Amino acid sequence: MRLKATFIAGIAIALLALTAPAGAQVGKGLADPNTADEKTLLGVPHLTAPIVKGLIEKRPFASQTDFNTFLTSHGLNKTQLADTYGRTFVHLNLNTATRDEILMVPNLGNRMAHEFEEYRPYKAMAQFRREMKKYVDDKEVARLEQYVFVPINLNTAADEDILSIPGLGKRMLHEFKEYRPYKNMEQFRREIGKYADKEEVARLERYVTID
Repeated sequence: MRLKATFIAGIAIALLALTAPAGAQVGKGLADPNTADEKTLLGVPHLTAPIVKGLIEKRPFASQTDFNTFLTSHGLNKTQLADTYGRTFVHLNLNTATRDEILMVPNLGNRMAHEFEEYRPYKAMAQFRREMKKYVDDKEVARLEQYVFVPINLNTAADEDILSIPGLGKRMLHEFKEYRPYKNMEQFRREIGKYADKEEVARLERYVTID
């Protein structure tokens, strides 16, 4: 009888694991240049006070390509950019990032860039972890995860997933959920546009999808 109960409990735990949320869909660990405060940015290698001032005035950056263009326009070379991107980076959409953007991730070569692209479309960050573990160890997977995201489904995402979007707090979490179900992205722009300007809505839109 005790053996049977243990077996049933084991099945229940396994089912819970299968139905549990996949976890945050936006990698964490790096400062986001679109939301980080001045003090944090000044602590990033090669970001001088004038660069940080210009960065804050310029943001939000629509993509890592835009951020890279901004920094190169301020004279940062390839080695300096790698140092900077070890601390701050605009997350890459795993399903749409270009090869050039993927190669901006420090110490990532063409082979791994190919593996990033090989498994598209990604449905969850757990899938990215599983596929990348075929090629690198857990520590390297965790490092790479900091640079990427999988778009969050506006109609089904858990609170944890929505809150993983850089700079999104509980107030905006409420607004994201308030208008469910979303029928199209235009509805998202219209409703969230009540609380944020056009540039901020565009920044948030990068992280979401409607399936």
